[in-house]
Amino acid sequence: MVEKPSSSVAPALELTVAELRIQRNNGTGVSGLFKNRKVFLIALFASFGGLEYGYQQGVISQALVMSRFKTDFPAIVNSTGATGWLTSILQLGGWIGALSAGIFAEVFTRKHTIFSGALWVILGSFLCAGAHNGSYLYAGRFFTGIGVGTLSAVGPLYNAELAPPEMRGFLVALQQLSTTIGIMIAYWIGYGTNYIGGSGDGQSDWAWRAPLLVQGIPAIILALGVVLFLPYSPRMLVGKDREEEALKTLSSLRNLPEDDLILLAEFLEIKSEVLFEQRVFAEKFPRLSEGNSVWRREFAQFSNIFRTKDNFKRVAIAGLIMFFQQWSGIDSIIYYASSIFRTLGLTSGTTSLLATGVVGIINVVVTFPAIMIIDKVGRKPLLMAGSIGMFCSMIIVAVIVAKFQHDWEHHSAAGWTAVVFIWVYIANFGYSWGPASWVLISEIFPLSIRAKGTSIGASSNWMNNFIIAFIVPPMIKGIGWGMYLFFAVWLFIGSFFIWFFVPETKNKTLEEMDLVFGSVMAAHDMEVFAAAKEEVGLTRLLQGSSNSSAVADYTNDKETGTGHLESA
Repeated sequence: MVEKPSSSVAPALELTVAELRIQRNNGTGVSGLFKNRKVFLIALFASFGGLEYGYQQGVISQALVMSRFKTDFPAIVNSTGATGWLTSILQLGGWIGALSAGIFAEVFTRKHTIFSGALWVILGSFLCAGAHNGSYLYAGRFFTGIGVGTLSAVGPLYNAELAPPEMRGFLVALQQLSTTIGIMIAYWIGYGTNYIGGSGDGQSDWAWRAPLLVQGIPAIILALGVVLFLPYSPRMLVGKDREEEALKTLSSLRNLPEDDLILLAEFLEIKSEVLFEQRVFAEKFPRLSEGNSVWRREFAQFSNIFRTKDNFKRVAIAGLIMFFQQWSGIDSIIYYASSIFRTLGLTSGTTSLLATGVVGIINVVVTFPAIMIIDKVGRKPLLMAGSIGMFCSMIIVAVIVAKFQHDWEHHSAAGWTAVVFIWVYIANFGYSWGPASWVLISEIFPLSIRAKGTSIGASSNWMNNFIIAFIVPPMIKGIGWGMYLFFAVWLFIGSFFIWFFVPETKNKTLEEMDLVFGSVMAAHDMEVFAAAKEEVGLTRLLQGSSNSSAVADYTNDKETGTGHLESA
């Protein structure tokens, strides 16, 4: 038995749980950190997957321009096809990891799926670092991709489910901040190790092995942390009928007592949605709901994506958000920055590496203010502003390259101007498409398809990432300035998509996304959902919360694992 809920806050009936929390905490976003230090630290640690993701994006571009790497792997460096495959095979593994994570996160929990992703990264990293032929490099990149892809799908999902609504954007965006830090670390480690053993033929093979070895260290730390202190997701625990544990976990994450009115409201909101989704699934798949095959049930849930117009709409939006993020051309710069800067007249390998290092710094610096304001400004304004800035930058670079690409020696100022606008392009991505896209795909889905929807969104990122990584080397050599114009066109189209089709989601709980998307439940579903809220006690709790004489007791039956709310 939990004691009577405290009534220090007496909200009006029409207020949502998210609005109640914002009203009590007097703010959103980073201002909530002081009351949620624990969830911040957990989210920060879970975002190590983003650190790995970013490091993988940046490390290969550094290795490809190192003298010793060229000597050790001439067949790869001298072939645009082989170079494209070495870069893009990571994305192919990432696509597999991200897509499978949707099922594994439900069957084995979010926490254990994060652990498995870390193990894949460790294996792949050490295969790459110890490679003596191309086969080991390809295998290592592929296995690392599986791990990083898994982490990219589960990390934002995990953080979104642990985060309170008023700071969910901030906490999920930590994934992107970690990604940018990983890219920067990879760039500067590559710049530093480039001097090991001297230059040219005298360079040591540790110049490229050391950066590939370092990439396994965060994965080891993440794997240990998962075992030692990362909690299970409260929403996942409720879905697995571990309600008492879910309430204790939620209480710990929110730093509130278990009898707190708003905590109970949030817990019952989660519970009512779980109950609703279970009953709807039982109606659609009666045989599966009665069976014991968890795998068959999870695969059947994929069909829910296509059975309802609303679910399909959300999955399509998630997939297209990541499509336009990638076809903005960002990873053409991230993966091949050193090579691109050489085509702009920075022919010295050291100078191109230095310019690439600046890309990493800019990416981190502009992401910091973005994650601070994303819960106040919203997702759409950041995406629109970033699209405009990136579009203008690409057009300017295309014009400069078209005019001076055949004589950089006598137009070095033009070359540096193009470099500066690539830095401007990176800055605009860093505060917009970088954090906002990952936040959106982690929060727009109903519970029944949340893990799978997020994984499909992440897998869209990886598959388009794979295509970009593969086609950019021949584009750099073949069409020159046309590559920048090509990506500018996609940015233009993407801005229209965001404006007309993507709703604003700031300051809403995950359970309120149906309202955000204007979902209209069928009459029967509305009855089932209302019955679920009534059964768990959410309706009575909110109605009674406006009257100090109306008190509720939450009773938890430890033997059956069920609970109900009774009016006193």
